[in-house]
Amino acid sequence: MTLIRGTGRDLRVDFFRGIALFCIFLDHIPHDTLARFTVRNLALNDATEIFILLAGFAAALVYGRKLDRAGPLSAGADMARRAWTLYIAHIFLAVLFIALVSALADQFHRPHYLAAIGLQAFIANPLRASIHLVLLTYQPAYLNVLPLYVAIMAGIAPLLILLRHPRILLLSSFALYVGARLFGWNLPTASGHGWFFNPLTWQFLFVLGMSFARYGRPNLPPRSTDALAIATLALGFIILLTTWIEPRLARHVPTLIAPLIRNIDKSGLHPYRLASILALAWLAARHFRADHPIMRSRAAALFILIGQYGLSTYCASILLSFLGRAILETDPGWLAQLFVNAAGLSLLWAIAALGAWYKLKDSKPKDPHPHADA
Repeated sequence: MTLIRGTGRDLRVDFFRGIALFCIFLDHIPHDTLARFTVRNLALNDATEIFILLAGFAAALVYGRKLDRAGPLSAGADMARRAWTLYIAHIFLAVLFIALVSALADQFHRPHYLAAIGLQAFIANPLRASIHLVLLTYQPAYLNVLPLYVAIMAGIAPLLILLRHPRILLLSSFALYVGARLFGWNLPTASGHGWFFNPLTWQFLFVLGMSFARYGRPNLPPRSTDALAIATLALGFIILLTTWIEPRLARHVPTLIAPLIRNIDKSGLHPYRLASILALAWLAARHFRADHPIMRSRAAALFILIGQYGLSTYCASILLSFLGRAILETDPGWLAQLFVNAAGLSLLWAIAALGAWYKLKDSKPKDPHPHADA
């Protein structure tokens, strides 16, 4: 009995989502050597952009079919229900995560954990912080991706009919992206700083994912677009090298260019980051086909399964990453590194496998001759 769902699915979406989820696990562990080789150290975007783009892609496949079959009201209601499920998962994750961080801070005598995660507001006034946590206006560190996902899904659900009108959808989404970046529009928080991931800008990446799923890749010249995508990624790596990986190299950047590569923000999905993820998506879609030999490997099957149960494995990755942080701050040696990374990947797979088993255990095969006994 296979645990991977394959009927009618593009397994590349699950494969890349699984890799993104493992990268999210690694990126949340400071001083993890393997994290040096995740997407954020190779391109000007990270796993979050991959996750949101593929979330939009998957949403269009699921709710687009429902839109065609049952109409916008039913499809939009299902999308809103999914947003509610994501919201419940976020609140549950937040409670577990705050408890975990508090327990580790107490057990290992590391009060700096509380400050690093932004739990001072919770400690100072737990009643007020709990209210803002429920309202999504208080988002401790590590806990800001699911609120973004909830806001985008809930915001698009009433407008799902626009999926039948791609030009209106894309232009409206792009206008909101530009307006939010130019005028600083954002959703409010208790601190007054706005959401770390601004849903008013990140929604554009989600909508692009929906458009790609519904209408395919843009009709662009393949070779010249490949060259442009590679140049975009190469330029992004140079910017990354001089601003993040080796900041000392910044002194070699020409004075006229230096202002253009500063303040490439993640919160508002800077255009450079948007260009980087679109370049990666273009090259992956063009040169990594569904029948690629890698897709038949055991390693691919592992990441595919993790990607197919993205909500549960994402929540687990947040909890496991902080446990990994506590372990590596106690023992940063290579054996501990190997244990944390191998155990993290294994547990993510096990959680996905458990979800798949629950889905399959009560399902009954369809009778090929349903009327044989009539």
